[in-house]
Amino acid sequence: MWFRPPPRMSRLPRMARGEPARHDTGGSISIVGLRKDFEAVTAVDGIDLEIEPGEFFTLLGPSGCGKTTTLRMLAGFEQPTAGQIFIDGVDVAQTPAHKRPVNTVFQSYALFPHLDVEHNVAYGLRWRKDVEKKARASLVAKALDLVQLSGYGKRRPHQLSGGQQQRVALARALVLEPAVLLLDEPLGALDAKLRHSLRAELTGLQREIGITFVFVTHDQEEALEMSNRLVVMDGGRIMQLGSPEEVYREPLTEFVADFLGVANLLDIECLSDTGSIRTIRFGEFTLEAQTPPGHDAGPGRAVIRPECVELGEAGLTGSNRLPGMVDRTVFLGSTTQVMVRLPQGAVVQSLVTNTAGSDTFTTGQPVTVCLPSEALRVLAASPGQHVAYAETG
Repeated sequence: MWFRPPPRMSRLPRMARGEPARHDTGGSISIVGLRKDFEAVTAVDGIDLEIEPGEFFTLLGPSGCGKTTTLRMLAGFEQPTAGQIFIDGVDVAQTPAHKRPVNTVFQSYALFPHLDVEHNVAYGLRWRKDVEKKARASLVAKALDLVQLSGYGKRRPHQLSGGQQQRVALARALVLEPAVLLLDEPLGALDAKLRHSLRAELTGLQREIGITFVFVTHDQEEALEMSNRLVVMDGGRIMQLGSPEEVYREPLTEFVADFLGVANLLDIECLSDTGSIRTIRFGEFTLEAQTPPGHDAGPGRAVIRPECVELGEAGLTGSNRLPGMVDRTVFLGSTTQVMVRLPQGAVVQSLVTNTAGSDTFTTGQPVTVCLPSEALRVLAASPGQHVAYAETG
């Protein structure tokens, strides 16, 4: 009997790549050769990027990768050393922040403690000459209704929970009707349970109002759940761009594979230099694996996700199967993490669904490990741990 990966969890419907969320409100972004130097340090290293109107687009990467600096240049808080930033076809790279059709939501909320919720939300409207004073109350009420805070207008920030304060910050940004909303790790200060619930609310809100969201996070789960497309950044460069499914299932480099989710990384040798499915050697075993175009024969690394590793009874033979022994198991509720040691000493992780009456695995138990060729991928060589630009899909 084979133990297969758990079914994919359902999530909010995701629009197709390039499809507006609901309304065509503008908000296209084109970044060309964007670079930012801080004395001898290059924070953003000449990136090029296109973001479609109405997209929920995420900049993902570890601390120091350049994602927040990129967002700050979009907002106008940092001036680029070189490059152009087009919003709806207009280059705003040298335009002051207050004259750009964008607004920003920060992790720290930045609410005025001496003002109630209504006055916090209305603060930016004071400088809008095209909005009459009588109309402000209506706009504020609509913004609070959008973030489910109707009835909270007279409260002060200290009388609100962390999640409610974040909603106020969001309403304050949305009331100005920007073409683009920039979000700098807005859920980072919240506890895990509240972060999870607000992800769905934020994604649903973006689809409701239809404006472009550019979201910065180092949290891989947030990026996978909320984004229409995402980029993984490292060292100020874009390592890979695509939909969450594409980047997760088809990582191009070891950095992307290891950073985005859990990855089994294997030292292999590619035995041929042509074709999308190639023969590779893993220790004494010969396997078939997906291989990126242009990959040369020779040593390299391959990746397979734990949910794709299948376990069966010992002694089974066939394509991409090899013997193993259970090293340890970790019960995770709906799934069990099974660590299996292979003959050459490498340990791979399998994620097995727990169902009523299902067999269990014990330490020291011999098993057969199947690494399906459609899920086993040879990674592109990336000298210096960087690629200039990579896009999947």
